[in-house]
This record gives sequence, C-alpha cells and structure tokens, in this order.
Amino acid sequence: MHCWQGDDVTGFDSDTLTGGIAATGNYPGKATNPEQLMNDIDNALRLIPGKHKINLHASYAITKGKVDRDKLEPKHFQTWIDFAKERGLGLDFNPTLFSHPNAADNLTLSNPDASIRQFWINHCKATRKIAAHFGKELGCTSLNNVWIPDGYKDVPADRIGPRKRLKDALDEIFKEKYSKEYLADSVESKVFGIGVESYTVGSHEFYMNYAAKNNLLCLLDTGHFHPTEVISDKISSMLLFADQMALHVSRPVRWDSDHVILFDEELKEIAKELVRCDALDRVFIGLDFFDASINRISAWVVGMRNMEKALLYALLMPHAALTKLQDKKNFTELMVTMEELKTYPFGDVWDTYCEMQNVPQQKDWFKEIQQYEANVLSKR
Repeated sequence: MHCWQGDDVTGFDSDTLTGGIAATGNYPGKATNPEQLMNDIDNALRLIPGKHKINLHASYAITKGKVDRDKLEPKHFQTWIDFAKERGLGLDFNPTLFSHPNAADNLTLSNPDASIRQFWINHCKATRKIAAHFGKELGCTSLNNVWIPDGYKDVPADRIGPRKRLKDALDEIFKEKYSKEYLADSVESKVFGIGVESYTVGSHEFYMNYAAKNNLLCLLDTGHFHPTEVISDKISSMLLFADQMALHVSRPVRWDSDHVILFDEELKEIAKELVRCDALDRVFIGLDFFDASINRISAWVVGMRNMEKALLYALLMPHAALTKLQDKKNFTELMVTMEELKTYPFGDVWDTYCEMQNVPQQKDWFKEIQQYEANVLSKR
C-alpha cells in the first residue's frame, strides 16, 4: 500500500509536485500532516483483508526542523516504524528524486553537475541504510526502489553520456552491501514523463541490464511502457533470469496517468502470471496510483481490494489443466474452457474471504468511508 495516494504525492518536505508527476483534482479531505495520513491509512486498512506493507517515499520523513534529503537517517522515520510495529505491517521505501530544488531541471543522478549528482547519490545511500533498518526492526525484508525523472524534452545531442553518469552513480550507491534478509534493492524504468518526452535516461533496457549484471531486482511499473505494451507478458521472461522482481501496479490511460487500478483484464493477467510462474514469494507487489478527484481512502480500498481479487481469481484457475490443453494443441477446448471460467462464482469465494478476514463484503465498506468523510475529512 503506497502512502502517497493519501496526500497526492506531496510528502512532508515540499509544497510542490515536480519531476514529470502530476496529481489532478481537488477532492476535499487531503491529508496534510503525518497524523492525518496515518489515520487515513488506518481507516483504509480496516476495510482491506489480509496483511500488508506500507510503501514510503523519503519525502515522508517526520523530522523536527529542516533536514535535507541527503542527511536523512533512520531516526527520521521512527514514527513510521512504531506505526508499522503496532499494526503488524512491513515497510518498503523509495528515495525521492523529485519535488526538490536539486531536481528542478529533471536531471538528478545523470546531472552533468557533479555536486548535484553527488547530492542525490548521498540521498540514495541514505535511503538504503534506512530501508535496511526497516527490515531489521520489523523482521520483514524492505524493498528500496530507485526511480529518477531524468531525461530531455527534445531530441538529445548525447544519449550515452547521461547513461554513463547514471551507471557510475548507481555503482557508488550500491557499493555498500547489506544483508538480503533486511534489504532488497530494485531499479525502476520509465518510457517517458512530462518534460522528458524525447529521451529518458533510465530506460527499461538500461535498468534491465544493470539489474541483471549487478544482481538487483528490476521493477516493472504498469504505466512505464508504451501504450501497446503490457507487463503481464514480460513477467515470465523476467522470472526465468532473476530470483526476484518487483511490480508497481497502476492503470495508465494513454500514458503513465496512474489511475486507480480496476479489476480489469490486464490486472487479472498480471496475477495469473504470478501464480502460473509459482512466483508469489518471489515478487514484491506494490501499488502506484494517486487520484485527487475522488475520495482518496476509497481509491486505496478499491485498488488494494482489486489487486487481492486478481490474485484470488488467479489462484482459483485450473492452470495445470489449461496448460495440458495448450501442450496437446487442443486450442478449441482451451478457448471454450477459459471463456467458461470467466463466469464461475469467483465473487462468492471473495465474499467468504472477506467474511473470514472480518472486513465488509461487496459495497458495504463504502458506507464506513462515507461516515469517515462526514466526520473527519470534510472538516479538514
């Protein structure tokens, strides 16, 4: 569960959102401080079955006074650690290489200015240390995921230079080794962002190769590819060559627009691939969407429950029997069976699971959010 849905990716150390990221809408009730955000997370989690982790960005540090991002320490996240311990949650982490004066031109780890580059190197080193501390304190491996907004709006004169600087920066960031029991490192690609439409330094090819060569996780974000690509088709290839991988599940509409994920065909295909590949214990599943045009807690609950629905749907599929039909080239029966399965009583199984987990079934959870909005959100 990503913390940034609750406050439109604002964080606690900046008032503006930059770096090719935009949250649209002005629905009332946005969280504006740590207490409000944590209360909202609590109210969402009690409507979502199962056990979870919270994904934090470094910009959600809770500090006394100004602490710049290259100076962050585990103590600046102690409130989050206490919050997670009390609720039996894990914590994942991300360095925040946007919404900062040193990222004003969308050049961070690839910046030709060595001093700015070093600032961000130091920041990423700090976040790895913090994430390892999360893992140790909570007894649950923490994923630290590096994403940068670097690129150029128009056709660049030099493509390899920025990528060489990024590679060298990453080499320095990942030089220190931590126990894999506590820390998992991943890198995340993108096809483009606002302001870097013509060239993205951290492309999929760059990071896939870097991760493979350096034994890191490659993180696939569903919004970070061409509109005609789907990551469900990429999962099996990635898992053949890597022990683990990571996902940011979002819903792009024409571009990386981070809409709330729906129980749609691609989400179901992603979940089916994870089950078919027997990879549920090899993949970190993080969500990444933010919608400021609707009730933010409802967005969390819809998206989280849909991801879980997709996993349950996949677990209920007779994959061995379907594979046997495919291998025997019985494609007619395969199509017929797969179509019939679409109307099998999956909803009843989901409702039973919700009942077992003591969370509301069907649309009943929305009544509780409406009450929370009337009593809390509308008064902010």
